[in-house]
Amino acid sequence: MEENKKNMQLPENAHRELKAGEEYKPLLEPAKKYAEVTPYSVAIGVLMVILFSAAAAYLGLKVGQVFEAAIPIAIIAVGLTGALRKNDSLSQNVIIQSIGGCSGAVVAGAIFTLPAIYILGVEVNYWQMVLSSLLGGVLGILFLIPFRKYFVKEMHGKYPFPEATATTQVLVSGESGGDSAKTLIAAGAIGGLYDFLVATFGTWAETISTTVMHWGQVVADKAKVVLKMNTGAAVLGLGYIIGLKYAFIITCGSLLVWLVIIPLMNLIWGGSVIDLMHTGIATTIGEMAPEEIFKTYARHIGIGGIATAGILGIIKSFGVIKSAASLAVKEFKRKPGTLDEKAIRTDDDLSMKTIVFGVVIALLCVFAFFAFGGVVHNVWQALVGLLIVAIISFLFTTVAANAIAIVGSNPVSGMTLMTLIIASLILVAVGLKGNAGMVAALLIGGVVCTALSVAGSFITDLKIGYWIGSTPKKQEGWKFLGVAVSAVTVCGVMLVLNKTYGFTGENALVAPQANAMAAVIQPMFSGGGAPWLLYGIGAAIALILNFCKVPALPFALGMFIPIDLNLPLVIGGAISWYVGSRSKDAAVNAARQEKGTLIASGFIAGGALMGVVSAILRFANVDLFLTEWNANFGEAVAIVPFLALIAYTVYASMKTDKK
Repeated sequence: MEENKKNMQLPENAHRELKAGEEYKPLLEPAKKYAEVTPYSVAIGVLMVILFSAAAAYLGLKVGQVFEAAIPIAIIAVGLTGALRKNDSLSQNVIIQSIGGCSGAVVAGAIFTLPAIYILGVEVNYWQMVLSSLLGGVLGILFLIPFRKYFVKEMHGKYPFPEATATTQVLVSGESGGDSAKTLIAAGAIGGLYDFLVATFGTWAETISTTVMHWGQVVADKAKVVLKMNTGAAVLGLGYIIGLKYAFIITCGSLLVWLVIIPLMNLIWGGSVIDLMHTGIATTIGEMAPEEIFKTYARHIGIGGIATAGILGIIKSFGVIKSAASLAVKEFKRKPGTLDEKAIRTDDDLSMKTIVFGVVIALLCVFAFFAFGGVVHNVWQALVGLLIVAIISFLFTTVAANAIAIVGSNPVSGMTLMTLIIASLILVAVGLKGNAGMVAALLIGGVVCTALSVAGSFITDLKIGYWIGSTPKKQEGWKFLGVAVSAVTVCGVMLVLNKTYGFTGENALVAPQANAMAAVIQPMFSGGGAPWLLYGIGAAIALILNFCKVPALPFALGMFIPIDLNLPLVIGGAISWYVGSRSKDAAVNAARQEKGTLIASGFIAGGALMGVVSAILRFANVDLFLTEWNANFGEAVAIVPFLALIAYTVYASMKTDKK
């Protein structure tokens, strides 16, 4: 058994498309039963949910940094089961990670929207916030399950699943030890130390920009042209796992916005004040920095592109939706005892009958919450709110899953912003205005935001389980517990933080996403509007891309995500292409690329873990940042360690042969 563990690694075809007639065989044998859901795995999973929900909410609201908990939880799970010498530790660790992973998803859904309630000065009680997060999380799980086989099985090898890849490598390498574990630990130590030096001490700049040079600053001021790049190890590793194809498309989206759209806006409307949302903007476009133009105007083009690409994706995947609905109908018609063949363990989901009943009950609860929970004024408005939640959550579940599968980042804030605008327009039309309208819009937005966030996070858990060989039904069933515990924890922390610090005034909590949501919906209930022109431009770009057979969603994500996070992706993708194509021997190329994947996963794991430590130190007011040094020399110095990181990745990967 110990020997098998030492040799344990993902099969060679784990990350590539399967050939005709080829099957993927997971690490854990489908025909064999393993201890997955145990008192130990459930208890540790719940403990992880409580700890990381509290930490993520605390840090996200206090310092404006939302961290993803999946990888730190996987590292802790591996360490605990190893120390306790647990049998079937890998199968139990998947459940721990799956339950614990609810923390990051529910936190994102809650803190992006609900603090806006306090910012706008309207009244909402604790249980209203809990129900908003809980019901959204439940819907996210239920809406995603019918699409599990499509995303994790039928699309095997077509999506990179960067976060799932990194987390799986942590779980498998921690279980097996040997060379894989050594590579992962070494890369994790390098990536963690690298990002820790940047975030905590400011030893070099986290972002380098063309404005560091005089000519670059002049061009940024006059023409509004600027390029920026994050130098973090974790982002570089993310780009490696995403691969060159998708990283290039994402970066092209960014370059279109930053090198074409922003300069054009300055050229055409530089002397004008444009207030599309009637929020009181008094600054001309020419007076704004490129970053401000992006945040105020250009980013909305990305939102329009994401929404349109999502709708196009829904239309293209109509067959998948139809087959899921057909399966539900067949299961309802089937008589007890007529099931011909029991599904194998690794392909066994919650029954479609359970899912349909669950969706109906959850939607009835949403309706009751809106109608009788003080959210809206009457049953008609509650029905309208229910339709907004049901339609948008269901349709954009696949968009959230697609985004996570491609870039490992869920554009939930952009989709929620669109939801809030649509909800606000509809609610105003049915008679909800002022504070009551804002409360309704934010609670509806909270349900949708949490649903999309949980759906995106859950597809990562299910892909991890698919690669390793877990039972999907067990992951799905226990995910509900994680969502419930996280909702109660997050909203409790939010309540305490509001009473302690507040979200407005001096020394208030940062809550950047919630402030953005508040700024958008307040004018909507006071006669304002939405930037439909910018959304329309984004929609047109997505339609043109679709016509040209270019994947519209990753391109639109590039338009929405800041350029400094996109440029290193294409560098990481280029490294992946390089190390996987230098040899004439395909087996050597595959071995090198797999070694690089381990290194990239280590960078992500180390960066994620030390990012949490850095955020805690900043929150505790432990100021170790070399402010003057960083301001004077940070960007000039940053290029050297970044090039060293690239060289290490290439060198360590190329050392590998097919043995």
